[in-house]
Amino acid sequence: MKIYTKGGDAGETSLFGGERVSKSAPRVCAYGEVDELNSVLGVAASELGHDDLLAMLRVIQSSLFDLGGELATPGADEREEKGKGIPRVSERDITELEGWIDALETELTPLRNFVLPGGAKAAALLHLGRTVCRRAERNVIALSAHERIAPRVVKYLNRLSDLLFVMARVVNRRADVEEPQWIGRER
Repeated sequence: MKIYTKGGDAGETSLFGGERVSKSAPRVCAYGEVDELNSVLGVAASELGHDDLLAMLRVIQSSLFDLGGELATPGADEREEKGKGIPRVSERDITELEGWIDALETELTPLRNFVLPGGAKAAALLHLGRTVCRRAERNVIALSAHERIAPRVVKYLNRLSDLLFVMARVVNRRADVEEPQWIGRER
């Protein structure tokens, strides 16, 4: 299989199922953001020195691949009903993220100030992932204003951004790196 097909040279791409759409279509933007998030998490994973967090990121990356596939498939719910389903994130995946958040938060002191992105390199990359996740969430919400998107997709991304924030804080704590704090300035 060749890596290039020339099928996108005119600014269009194929969705799962064969429909051709503009590469700037809201659906393509939404799954493109999820793909970017997956790549950022791959970079963050390359900097992690904690096996437990790395294992979580690998599960998340696989789930994001499923989520991207669902977003690239118009009528994914209808396909599921006809027995032609594709892998999708589930409520169980969301519950897993919540469990990880709860477990990791036991390592942290309560927040007293806003935290700025930064600290250890892996923590800063997880913060970058958090912001890309929020952008992906906004794009999925924009898409859902025009097309049917399962509510659990937005819920998964929302919970994932929370987890990435907590993971960044844990990385800084484990590295004994002080979290950068927001300090309001008088103007």
